[in-house]
Amino acid sequence: MRPNSESLDASMSSTIRGATFYKCALQVNPHHYRETYRGQPSDGKTEEEYARAVIDKAVELGIKVLAITDHNHVSGVTVFQNVAQGRGIYIFPGFELSSEEGVHVLCMYPMDADSDQLERYLGEFGIRDTQRSSGISSKGFLDILETVHSQGGITIAAHVTGRKGLFEVLEGQPRIRAWKDKNLLAVQIPGEIGDLRQGDREIIENRNPSYKRFGTLDGAIAVVNAKDIVEPEDLDNHSATCWIKMSRVSIEGLRQAFLDPGSRIRLNSKGESSGQHLHSEMVTLGWQGGFLDGVQIHLNSNLNVLIGGRGAGKSTIVESIRAVLGLDPVGKDAGKIHQGIVRHVLQNGTKISLSVRVHQPTRYDYQIERVLPNPPVVYDQTGVRKDLAPIDILPNIEVYGQHEISEFTKSPQNLIQLLDRFTIRHESLLNRKDSIRRQLRKNRQLLRNTYADIKTIEEKLAALPGLEETLKRFKEAGLEEKLRERQLLVREEGVLNSIPERIQPFLDAYQSIQDELPIDRTFLSEPALKDLPGKDVLSTINEVFIELEETVKRVSNELKQSVNQANQRISEIKSTWESRKQGVIAEYEKILRDLQKSRIDGEEFIQLQREIEKLRPSQERHKVFERIVTESITRREALIDEWEDVKNEYSDVYVQAAKNVNSKLAGLVKIQVTLGGDLHPLFELLRDEIGGRLNETEQNLSKMPELSLQQFVKNCRSGAEKLQSVYSIPLAQAERISGADAEVFMKIEELEPVSTTTISLNTGSKGEAPVWKKLNELSTGQKATAVLLLLLLNSEAPLIID
Repeated sequence: MRPNSESLDASMSSTIRGATFYKCALQVNPHHYRETYRGQPSDGKTEEEYARAVIDKAVELGIKVLAITDHNHVSGVTVFQNVAQGRGIYIFPGFELSSEEGVHVLCMYPMDADSDQLERYLGEFGIRDTQRSSGISSKGFLDILETVHSQGGITIAAHVTGRKGLFEVLEGQPRIRAWKDKNLLAVQIPGEIGDLRQGDREIIENRNPSYKRFGTLDGAIAVVNAKDIVEPEDLDNHSATCWIKMSRVSIEGLRQAFLDPGSRIRLNSKGESSGQHLHSEMVTLGWQGGFLDGVQIHLNSNLNVLIGGRGAGKSTIVESIRAVLGLDPVGKDAGKIHQGIVRHVLQNGTKISLSVRVHQPTRYDYQIERVLPNPPVVYDQTGVRKDLAPIDILPNIEVYGQHEISEFTKSPQNLIQLLDRFTIRHESLLNRKDSIRRQLRKNRQLLRNTYADIKTIEEKLAALPGLEETLKRFKEAGLEEKLRERQLLVREEGVLNSIPERIQPFLDAYQSIQDELPIDRTFLSEPALKDLPGKDVLSTINEVFIELEETVKRVSNELKQSVNQANQRISEIKSTWESRKQGVIAEYEKILRDLQKSRIDGEEFIQLQREIEKLRPSQERHKVFERIVTESITRREALIDEWEDVKNEYSDVYVQAAKNVNSKLAGLVKIQVTLGGDLHPLFELLRDEIGGRLNETEQNLSKMPELSLQQFVKNCRSGAEKLQSVYSIPLAQAERISGADAEVFMKIEELEPVSTTTISLNTGSKGEAPVWKKLNELSTGQKATAVLLLLLLNSEAPLIID
C-alpha cells in the first residue's frame, strides 16, 4: 500500500520527544517603558492591549519564549502571563537591575513565580519602591549573581559591550573577577560574535588567558541576542531573539543550555534560520516484518541517543537507516556487519520506511521505503512516486556503524574525505577542472591516433628508398626519355585518382547535415512550456529554428547539387583525357615491342613509377600529421600548465578547510594537508600499463617528499639512466618504464594524486602544554575520539554513529 498524504502527514506530526530549539526574546518590556525611559508619547493602548499585540507578533514570528524584564519593577508580568494563556507562549517573569557599580543585569525566575514573590526578590536587592524607577541596587555585580542563583533564578549580563554593560563599566581585576564568576552563565550582545571588537571577542571566545573560564563544556560563556523590546515591531529585529535548545522550557532548561552553549544556543542576529530547521530531518522510522515488525520510532530533529544493553537493537536501527537509504559501509569489516544484520535480523521481505523532512529551499516531506532486497523508492508528501534516489533527498548524510570509525582511520582516502564536509566548493573551479581534464583526454586521443597514422605511413614509405633506387637504374639505362609520355601519363592518372578523395568530405558534410534534420523542437512545444511564466517569449524561438532549418536545407541541397555538377564536369574531363590516353598507350606499346628486342622490361619501369606515385600522397600526409603532432604537443603543454594550476587551486580548498577545522578545534585536534601525497593512482597506472615487479619503484617514489608527476614524465622520456639517477629505480624496472608507449606518459600527466591528511590529537592534560600524537600513534579509542571531534562539528546533514 502506497503512503497517502494524510497518513504521511499524520506520521510526521506525531509527538516527538526530546530537546527542541525554541526561539526566545529575553528582554521584553511592559507598556509604560517607551514613555518612562524613552521619553516617547503613549501609543494610546492599555497594558493588556499592548501585551496582546506583543503576543500576537510573537506567534506570527514563531517566538515561543518571552522574558519580561522591566527595570526594578514587576507589575507588567501578570498582564503578559494572562494574555499568553492558550497561545503556546512561555513567559519567564523577572526584572532588570543596575548593580552598585552600574552594570545592567537581566534576572529571570521560574514561570510559576508570582508578583508577591518577585517583589520580595527585588527587596533583597534594596529595591523597595513599588513605583517604576531606574534606581541602583544595593548589591554589587557579583552579589547580584549569587543572590539570584540562591533565589532559584538565572542571570544574563545585559548589553555587555554597551554603555552600561559589563565591559564598559568594570575594568581591571574587578572585571576579570566578574567575568570568571561561576554564577555568570550568559551575556547579551547586539549581533554576531565576529562583529565585536577584537579584545571583546577574544574574551567572549575564551582566548584571553587573563579571562579564561572553565565553567562550561568548552569554557566559553553563553552568548545570546536579546534586544530591548519596546513595541511589537521590535521583535522583527533579528538581534532581538535567539534560539535556545531545551528539553523542557524552564529555568533549569535555560541553565543547562547556558552550560552547553556550543550545541544549545544559536544566534539569530543576521536573519538566518538558526533554529532546528537548518538541516534536513529524519522524522520517523518504521518496520513491517523482521525483528522489529510493527515498530515505529519518532526521532528528534536535533539529537537522538539510543541506550540499551547488548542485543537491544541499537545496531539494527542504525543499519536499518543505512539500508533504507541504500548506503554502502566504509571498509570490509563494516560491510560484513551490515550484511549480517540485513540478512539475519532484518531479513528479505521486510519493509523499512523512513519519513524525511527538508527545509531548503522550502519545507517539504518525503517518504523513503525499501522492501529488502529491492532498491529504495522515494514518495513525495502526496504519495506520488518520484524519480529520485534517497541521496538526492539527504545528499550529505553520514552513517557509521560499529567499529567503522576505527576502520575509517586506516585509509588516507577516507581521511581526506572528512574534510569534504568543511570545504566550500566553487562550481566555476569544478567546471574548469572537468573542462581541462576533458581537453587533455581529447588531446591524448588525437596524439595517439596521429602517432598510429604516422606509423602506418612510415611502414608504407619504408619501401620508397628501394623503389627509387631501382627507378634510378632504369633511368640510367635511358628508359625515362623513351617512355617519357607514358611516365607522365602515370602521374596524370594519379591526379585523376586523387579527385574522389578531395570531394568525399563535402559529401560527408552533406550527409552529416541531413542526419541533423529535421531540428528537434520538442523542448519548445506547447506542453513542454506549459507551466513556464515566460512561455510566450520562449515559444518565439520556435520560429528561429524553423527559419534555420529551411536555410540549412537550402544550403545543403545547393552543396549536393554543386558536388554533382563538379562530378559531371570531371567525368567529361576524364572522358577527354581517356581519348588522349589511348594515343599515348598505342605509342607506348610500340616502344615496348622495340625494347623487348633489346631484352629491357619497359612495363616494369612504368609499374615502378606507378607504385612510387601512389606513395607520393603519403609523404604529404606524413608532413600534415607531423604538423598536427607539433601543434598538439604545444597545446598539450599549455593544458598541462593549466591542469597543474587548477589542481593546486582545488587542493587549496582542503588546505583552507583544514585551517577552518584547526581554528574550531584549537587545542584538541589539528589537521595537516599534504598536497598530492597519495601516489596510489600513479602506482595503479604503472601496474596496469607497464607491469612487472615494481615494488622497489613504488617504495623509492613513496620516499620522495614532493613528487612532481610532470618532472617524473620528463625523466621517463629522458631514458632509464635518468630514472636510475633521480629516483634510484633498478635498471630493469627503469628500462620497462622508460620504454613505455607515449600514451602511458600522457596518462601519467593527467593523473590527480590525492592529497593526504595527517590528523593529530592532543593527549595532554587540560591546562597543560599540548602533547600531539598522530593517528598511527594512538589507541583505537583515541583514534575514534579524534575522528568524532571532526564528525561532530556543525553540518547541515544528519550524522548517525553506532
